[in-house]
This record gives sequence, C-alpha cells and structure tokens, in this order.
Amino acid sequence: MKPFQTEPKFIRTVPPGDNRERSVCAECGFIDYQNPKIVVGSVVMHEGRVLLCRRSIEPRRGYWTLPAGYLEIGESAEEGARREAREEANADIEIDRLLAIYSITRISQVQLMFRARLAAPDVSPGEETSEVGLFEWTDIPWAELAFPSVNWALRSHHETAGRSDFAPFANPPEGL
Repeated sequence: MKPFQTEPKFIRTVPPGDNRERSVCAECGFIDYQNPKIVVGSVVMHEGRVLLCRRSIEPRRGYWTLPAGYLEIGESAEEGARREAREEANADIEIDRLLAIYSITRISQVQLMFRARLAAPDVSPGEETSEVGLFEWTDIPWAELAFPSVNWALRSHHETAGRSDFAPFANPPEGL
C-alpha cells in the first residue's frame, strides 16, 4: 500500500462480502465502518437515595442525569461505569449487576446501565458536572431529567429494589 499524498477519496458502495453500503477508500479499499457508540453508567444508591449529577455540558446542560458516558477503548463495561462515576461525581462505586441494556437507534447508542452502591459517601461535582445530589425516590426531579433512558433506568431500579432475580431490562414500550 502506498502512502497517501492527498486526503483519501471515499465512495459509498457495498464492499464484497457485505450487504450494506459503506464508505470505502477508492484508492486502497479501506472500509470505514460506522458503528454505534456504547454508553455505560449506573444507578448508584447510598442509604436508600440515588446519586444524580447536574450536567454542566451539552447536550442537556443543567439537567440531571446518572453518572454515565462513553465506554473507552480497552476497558470493560464495568470499568467504564466506575470511571464515569469518578469523573462525574468523584464517586467510588461498587457494581452489583447489570440493570438494563437500552438501544437508542436514533442516535446510534447502546447503553449498558448497572446497579451500584457508593463505596464511600463522599461525592462532589466532576469536570462535566455542576452539582451532585443524593435523592430520595419522592424527591427525584423527574421533570428535569436529561434523557429518557435516565427515567427508564431509575424506574427499572425502583422496580427491582431488594431483588437479584431479574433479567436486564430493555427499552420500554413506546409511550412510556
């Protein structure tokens, strides 16, 4: 393969052995696969309260979310969820189990949400967070949640409180 003297020219075509159109380099045949992003996060509990983070970045700046974000290359889903809790809430968490797998096709994401607990009660805002809080179920700011999947995960967690005999949840039926 010769080095490129200019930017490679990509064309849209169905590569041999494939069944869908992809971006393929017209010079060397490299296929630029575009795949969904994986998001990892946790519903983190401490003494019956849930940890929420107020976003200080877009999208949905100022709204509350669970500690979550994109999985990095070379880390397990559990490692990513623990890292995100540290980055967003300076929280050290212990993961219990997988709570849900959500497919958000309109933005090409797969979200893996875990059940977790705080290993230590000290939390504080991280770089992408303006405020953190531990909320009783009745005090969760439902109207200020950043994303539908935050609502889904909170409700799934609440439904399984005290249980370990459940399959991971998926997207709820439309309209919920």
